Amino acid sequence: MRASVPGLPSPHPIGALLPAVYQEDDFVQRFTAGLDEVLAPVIATLDCLEAYLDPRLAPQDFVAWLAGWTGLPSCGALAPDRRRALTRRAPELLRTRGTVAGLRELLTHVLVDDADVTVEETGGGVTYSSVPGSAPVQAARPVLTVRVSTGDPARIAAVDALVQSFTPVHVAHRVESLTGGGGGRASQDEREGMGDDRRAEGDER
Repeated sequence: MRASVPGLPSPHPIGALLPAVYQEDDFVQRFTAGLDEVLAPVIATLDCLEAYLDPRLAPQDFVAWLAGWTGLPSCGALAPDRRRALTRRAPELLRTRGTVAGLRELLTHVLVDDADVTVEETGGGVTYSSVPGSAPVQAARPVLTVRVSTGDPARIAAVDALVQSFTPVHVAHRVESLTGGGGGRASQDEREGMGDDRRAEGDER
């Protein structure tokens, strides 16, 4: 709800709509003028409601609401123009949610200063056995690797949270820095998977 806007005129003053006997009453006119000041922002909002639903035109504080309505993950502090562009692209981005292409485009929108983004997916697939009744062959778990050109650990952590919210739950992921200065960040699922691999190697030995 928009707050009061000082000096905003009402297109439909209440005093002018009253019978003539009240239009000549100074107290009534002053009283209804106060109501006009309260109702003017409401009328102005309703008159241009479609603009509030357009990320290109909506007030900046309303753009954050629109992004939340679309279901976009939290993207941290973005510049106003980047927030508007990302919110406008939300329907297309969410249609490709869970895909490498969708994640790459989302990260490119968010990491405008670190736009060198590489997304790779390994593992996954289908396994089978030609021997009836044999133990199922475990397929390699899919792992998503995201490399960004930033060495800031805080930025890497933010990207990690964004990737986690945009990828399927069965896909492990890790975020690496292309600069080599910020290290990397593996998801809990990938760390558990690496532990399973090490235990399997020990059993073989």
